[in-house]
Parts: sequence; C-alpha cells; structure tokens
Amino acid sequence: MGSNTGKSSQTSKTGKNKSGTTVHAAEIVREYGPFPGVAQVAGVTHDGQRVWAATGDRLIAFEPGSDTPTPTRTIDIACDAGTTFDGTYLYQIAEARIDKIDPASGKVLASIPAPGNGSDSGLAWAEGSLWVGQHRDRKIHQIDPATGAIIRTIDSNRFVTGVTWVDGELWHGTWEGDESDIRRIDPVSGAVLERLEMPQGTAVSGLESDGADLFYCGGGSSGKVRAVRRPKGVRP
Repeated sequence: MGSNTGKSSQTSKTGKNKSGTTVHAAEIVREYGPFPGVAQVAGVTHDGQRVWAATGDRLIAFEPGSDTPTPTRTIDIACDAGTTFDGTYLYQIAEARIDKIDPASGKVLASIPAPGNGSDSGLAWAEGSLWVGQHRDRKIHQIDPATGAIIRTIDSNRFVTGVTWVDGELWHGTWEGDESDIRRIDPVSGAVLERLEMPQGTAVSGLESDGADLFYCGGGSSGKVRAVRRPKGVRP
C-alpha cells in the first residue's frame, strides 16, 4: 500500500517570491494507498500513532511506519471533509455538522453546526478550539468545540482545504485547478509567510502535522495519503 519516494521532481528550489514569501518545492517522502475500496481521501489526522483518513463513508486508520500499511481500524461514519484529534476524541466534518467521535467505540458523542453550513473543508484542534477551513470562501474560523460559535476568522487569499497547527504555526492546504500547496500564514493578518509547492496535479485535500517533521496530506481523488517534509530552519 505504501511506497517510498524521493524528493519531489519539481525543479524550483527554496527562495523568496516578490512578496517576500519563502517558497520551497514540497518534499514528498512517502505515499500511502490507494486503499481497497477508497476512491477519495478528504480530511486526515494523526493520533500520535496512527493516521486517520476520511474517505466519504468511513474513517480508516493505518500505521504510517509500517512496511506495508493497511487499514487497522475502520469506523463507518459520514466523513466528507476535515478530520482532527484532540488527544482523546476525533472530530469529523459531515456535511453541515461536526461530529465528536469516540475512537475506541466509533460512537458519535455530540454534534455541533459547522460554520460554513456545508462549505467547510479542513479541521484542526489547537488551544482548546476547533479551527475550520471554509473552502471557496477562503477563510479559517476558530470555533468553540462545545457550541460551534465562531470566536474569530482569518482570511486567506486561496481556497482553503486542510488546516493544521504545529509549534505555534498555522498552516493550511490549497487546491485550485491542478495547483496545490501547503502554506504557513500569519494567524492574525492571514499574510502568507511560507509555501511548499506540490508537484503539478498533486492535490492537497486534507492536512495534519504529526507534531514533528511531517505533514500528512489527503490526496483527493487519487485515494492516497502523502507524507510531506516540514522545512526546518530560521523562520522569516
């Protein structure tokens, strides 16, 4: 199911564009899938051991370090967009709502309205809040996980797919046409600080950090999950 890959075949190297944004060619270090019966991967998350992927009508979990990663857990549940994990529970966007799920039993414990009323995409957990991407509205909302109330909104200049926080940095995926990237933005202004350009035609439909050196990216209709190296070094 998994295949090791080298660095992206893109020819661009790290540099800065005219706006001062640091731009890297994304380094895809591994691909997982496609998995049996999976035609689409939307949201992804990482629970410290396993990667979870939303495939439309079921969540699947696999061990990313396995030589031959295959699903080790399956939860039959509506899951057409973002997924996240708060350390205990999974949260899953399902059309116009967000479900709180016990990963052990697969039961939905509570539901709240999604801020985009069906136009929501990515989902992340940080600082006691859920962070929800609104795809074509190019926004990220911080919301109360108990009520769904919007606490604040960050504007992006691209379509928003997956959303993740790592080391105090806010990153989100984009996917417009055949172009996708993973970008770090200022959580106050929304200004783009850093971008990882994916190879042409390689979609980012969901995004989650492993808390260390990797991002896990949903691959849309490829049915794959991809691990992408998070760049280190001095931040601009």
